[in-house]
Amino acid sequence: MTREETTHPLGTTPVSKDMTTTESAVEFPTPTRIHVALAVRDVSRALEFYRALLHQEPTKVRPGYAKFEVFDPPLNLSLNETPEAKAPPLPQHFGIQVKHRAAIGEIASRMAKQGFGGMPEEQVTCCYAVQDKVWLTDPDGHQWEVFIVTQADAAVHSEGRPMAGPTTSETTTPPCCAPSCCT
Repeated sequence: MTREETTHPLGTTPVSKDMTTTESAVEFPTPTRIHVALAVRDVSRALEFYRALLHQEPTKVRPGYAKFEVFDPPLNLSLNETPEAKAPPLPQHFGIQVKHRAAIGEIASRMAKQGFGGMPEEQVTCCYAVQDKVWLTDPDGHQWEVFIVTQADAAVHSEGRPMAGPTTSETTTPPCCAPSCCT
């Protein structure tokens, strides 16, 4: 029996064409999507931030829980109330990569109107690429960057901005990818 194959949407594994029919009880337009579950201290407070960031209402709200099923970018984001939650050291941050600079301004403006100011950065070298971005922080301290890559390859890991945070005597170049690229 021969099996026709197509490339997996993430480009890593061949997928059988018979897998293109859905078995999922939840419909979404792409073959895959990312799921992120965040611990938040207060779901109702976090909802304000994520409604503005994702520009939509949650698809499910229950006591101590909310879920956003986002079309663009394809994302299943759940907020789980954990009163003792703190922004963890890992993951370092989350991001939404866009194809047009105007999208960064639109999202930053929408967030500011909802009371969530952001920190814009332009032409920052971070993760061996040059980027324009805005940094946003949710009520629990989770950092989000909305960014566009303006130059795909850079010779250095990070440069071009003053560092926004303390460094220790052991580190002269802190890890990349927090506001001002390095903290």
